Amino acid sequence: MSLAREISSKVAAGERWPLKFGVFMAPFHRAGRNPTLLLEQDVSLLEHLDRLGFDEAWIGEHHSGGWEIIASPEVFIAHAAARTRHLRLGTGVVSLPYHHPLNVADRIVLLDHLTRGRIMFGVGPGQLASDAHMLGIDTNRQRAMMEESLEAITALFDGREPVTRKTDWFTLQDAVLQLAPYTRPRPEIAVAATFSPAGPRTAGRFGAGMLSIAASQAGGFDVLGSHWSVANEVAEKHGQTVDRRSWRLMGQMHLAETVEQAAKDVEYGLVDVQTYQSKVLPIPGDPNTPLADRIRRGNETGSFICGTPEMAIEQIERLWQQSGGFGTYLILAADLADQEATRRSYELFAREVVPHFTGASAGPLGSQDWQVSLSQTWKDQTATAIGKAIEDHAASQTSQTSQTSQTSQTSQEPRP
Repeated sequence: MSLAREISSKVAAGERWPLKFGVFMAPFHRAGRNPTLLLEQDVSLLEHLDRLGFDEAWIGEHHSGGWEIIASPEVFIAHAAARTRHLRLGTGVVSLPYHHPLNVADRIVLLDHLTRGRIMFGVGPGQLASDAHMLGIDTNRQRAMMEESLEAITALFDGREPVTRKTDWFTLQDAVLQLAPYTRPRPEIAVAATFSPAGPRTAGRFGAGMLSIAASQAGGFDVLGSHWSVANEVAEKHGQTVDRRSWRLMGQMHLAETVEQAAKDVEYGLVDVQTYQSKVLPIPGDPNTPLADRIRRGNETGSFICGTPEMAIEQIERLWQQSGGFGTYLILAADLADQEATRRSYELFAREVVPHFTGASAGPLGSQDWQVSLSQTWKDQTATAIGKAIEDHAASQTSQTSQTSQTSQTSQEPRP
């Protein structure tokens, strides 16, 4: 049995839960291109994913660097929500130290109502040190600030009593949200996690989901199991629970009908994207590494899959085995290929990869196998039916000829 069939059979039999699929849209666009058109390209991609049946999309917040050009995920989500029907939309993430918690809570609850519950609330401390610098925030304080803010926001969502808190960077005095969340008891919360245990600790403390955005990177892949253990341990200490199905793992991939075509597609932008990432993130990278070596290394390590749907299935299963099980796989949305090839990659993913992890392919494959295994029986029955139809037709023709002959003879007999 092929890997895809084995996975689909297990899901269909209830031996493992179905996966969901989405994108993590930072986004990554090469600086210098028309930003207006790039933003429209992002919205158009979400419409495309909505039609393909993807489950969710997470939108980033960044303020410097020139590549990740969405400054307010909430504003972008409000626009995208009006142009999609089913796709759930998440902040990926709101950098909590950059905002007063009352304003954040108000915006998320407003989106929760406007989208009728399609909003997800992803949070983090802020990724780009250059953003924190412009805001005068000490990067060493960002994680603590995020937890202080999230503590206040969850209390505001809860709405049981007015919230009064004072920290060295925000004050809440008898604060109450005008609107209760549309989603009860509150919108889904997910915490960004990369290499350190800080993200899992926060997720455990608040009983939130995790966004493991470095899951396919060497360091991030290695700690997936320990991250889940940390989240569980901290959750127990705080009387919370965490659910693997609220755990999202992100990876990079580009698919085509052949490995050769996929490699040709990413000549467009893979080197640029990886070079930018190596400058702003704590991951190694040499801008002089040839494209072929990048693709080979990515496929070997799983850090970037460039190839066929079968290779994508193998990578997602590899992540499942390493993590012990998760809920959603997110593809990093980046300009690795041009728009046409990118949209084609998502189409292949939706058509050839997703059905195996949702169990949707099990029924058709099982029916096909049953039919093929008895193909000689069906052939024999069909041949018998055809033969009988021929015999019946011949008999009918003979009977009709006989009746015609009798009628003719009767008509020729003299009348009395």
